[in-house]
Amino acid sequence: MNLDGLRVAITGAARDTGRLLAEAFAERGAQIFLSARDLVAAEHVADAISQRGPGRAYAFHCDLAVPESVRAFAAAVAERTKHLDVLINNGAPYIEGDDLGDVSDDKIESVMAAGGTGTMLLTKNLLPLLRASSRPDIVNMISACGEVGHRRSGAHPAFYAAKHAHAGLAEILSHRLRPEGIRVISLFPPDFAQDGPRQANSDLTARSVIDCVLFAVGQPRDCFIRQFHFEQVRRASTP
Repeated sequence: MNLDGLRVAITGAARDTGRLLAEAFAERGAQIFLSARDLVAAEHVADAISQRGPGRAYAFHCDLAVPESVRAFAAAVAERTKHLDVLINNGAPYIEGDDLGDVSDDKIESVMAAGGTGTMLLTKNLLPLLRASSRPDIVNMISACGEVGHRRSGAHPAFYAAKHAHAGLAEILSHRLRPEGIRVISLFPPDFAQDGPRQANSDLTARSVIDCVLFAVGQPRDCFIRQFHFEQVRRASTP
């Protein structure tokens, strides 16, 4: 797939799935605006991508839990480009815990702010650049935790709540931005492995999730793929 010249912003791109997304788009010729809470780590990823080519990458600091940081990232992207073709809302802190009391109040507030408010504010502030594109896509890396009735993850309730907020945002934006030709694509993967065998009896891998993103973004403009849902591997119980 040739994505030469596509301008793509990705949050949470200093490691794991976010980094793999940035690399995958850059390998196909896209120009990447990647962000992370750790600017040094983001710069390391951007440098590696730019050296490898063919696409180039630029690193920015963005803490989704801090509105001022979100607005600063959006403004910095606007200084570098007059339009944005793809926004990938990937960044979101993950925390585990069965009970509300398993983590501190501050941690709960941060997770909710990043996954809910921060994602909404970034989308809002980058929407003018997306509207200036001839082929705008908003990709939401949500989680099966954002599905109604999902209970199979060990994630903390705050993560579940943040992902339901993200899912609600994506749902209404898909409806309201459709007349403008802006596609809103949401993925709801279960807990998945960063690497591993890509076969039917194994956990979903990050590479497979990324392939879904590339597939959706690469479709003709009359094809609005709204959501990806995944079956989760059912492991045999231990006697």
